[in-house]
Amino acid sequence: MKRVLFFLGQLNDIDVEWMIKNGSKIELKTGSKLIQKGQPIDNLYIVLSGQLVVCTDGADNETIATLGAGEIVGEMSFLESRSPSVSVIATQPTVAYVISRNVMDSRLSSNSDFRANFYYALALFLSNRLRKTTEQMGYGKPEEEDLIDINVLDGVAQAGSRFGQILNRFSEV
Repeated sequence: MKRVLFFLGQLNDIDVEWMIKNGSKIELKTGSKLIQKGQPIDNLYIVLSGQLVVCTDGADNETIATLGAGEIVGEMSFLESRSPSVSVIATQPTVAYVISRNVMDSRLSSNSDFRANFYYALALFLSNRLRKTTEQMGYGKPEEEDLIDINVLDGVAQAGSRFGQILNRFSEV
């Protein structure tokens, strides 16, 4: 859940409202693939409920991570415009918010404040994910895992409310 708070905490209420109005929800059955390794994706997702696994999609189909409510999915392909290097599969019925790349690109190109806030939010999100991954590999300081920069912390309380707006809009609460 913390990761979506990093993201939404950097956006303003108008941006979140815009995202709510321009996105939709999708429902995945257990076993459904949200993302297929090697296949281009044109969306950014926020998990609203349920559970997904990130896996190698190889012969052993090794699980890399488990994702739940509040996780952002597809952000790396969104940033790089490259096909994903992993697959993402629902391990239980899952609901996700989805917004298309075309819609986002239009807003990003026409609103410089949104663009700055959006990319800063993604940078914070990815930084947090990298720190967690590094710690899971046995590096870093576990006691620092939950430390949050005071500048980021200011937006986290509002972010919880914003995530609640998204959940309410798509009836996941």
